[in-house]
Amino acid sequence: MKTDDLINVLSADLRPRIDISRNIVLAAGAGAVVAAVLFFSVLGLRPDVGSAIDSVRFVFKFLPTLALTCAAFGLVISIVHPGRVQRGWQFLLLVPVVLLAAAVFVELSVVPSSLWEQRMIGSNAVHCLTVIPLLSIIPGTCILMAMRHGAPEKPGPAGAAAALVSAGIAATLYATNCPDDSPLFVATWYPIATLLVAGVGYLAGMRFLRW
Repeated sequence: MKTDDLINVLSADLRPRIDISRNIVLAAGAGAVVAAVLFFSVLGLRPDVGSAIDSVRFVFKFLPTLALTCAAFGLVISIVHPGRVQRGWQFLLLVPVVLLAAAVFVELSVVPSSLWEQRMIGSNAVHCLTVIPLLSIIPGTCILMAMRHGAPEKPGPAGAAAALVSAGIAATLYATNCPDDSPLFVATWYPIATLLVAGVGYLAGMRFLRW
C-alpha cells in the first residue's frame, strides 16, 4: 500500500467518537422532562399532597422507584459498552425489591389482617397499570434511540434495562398522583406495571439494538 493510500485510510477512521454515556444521560433527561410535562398537564399532583407528604407511607413510595431508576440507569450505561462488568448494577436492582419487602413486612405487622386485602387492592390498581406503562413510552424510546449508537452484547436485556429506567421514572411521577400509599399496594401493582414495561423493552431491544 502506498503511503498516500495509508494516510487516507487512517484519516477515514478519525471520525469523531460518540460519547454514548453522555447521549444516554441527555436522552433519559429529555425523556423524563417530556414525560413530567405530559403527566402534570394531564393528571398532576394528588389533591391532598400537602397533608400526604407528612405520611411515611407516601414518602416511602419514592424510595423504591428512585432506587430502581438509579440502578437500572447504571446498568444501561454499563451494558451499552461491550465487555464492561455489569454484575454490580444487577445486584443493585435488588435494592427496590428489598425495600418493598421490608415495607410489606412492617405493614403486615401494624395493620390488622382483616385490612390486608383492602390495602393491597386499593382503589387505583387499573390506573396504576395504565399510567406507568404509558408514561414509560417517551423516556424509554429516547433511551433506546441513544443506545443504538452503542454496542450492547445482549440486545434483549439491554432493552429491558432501558425499560426499567423509564418505568422507574414513570412510577416516580405516578406516585405523586396515586392515592394508595400502602406498601401492600405499591409492592403489588407497581412491580406488575414495571414488569410489563420491561417485557416490552426486551422485545424492543431485540428489534432495534441488534448489531
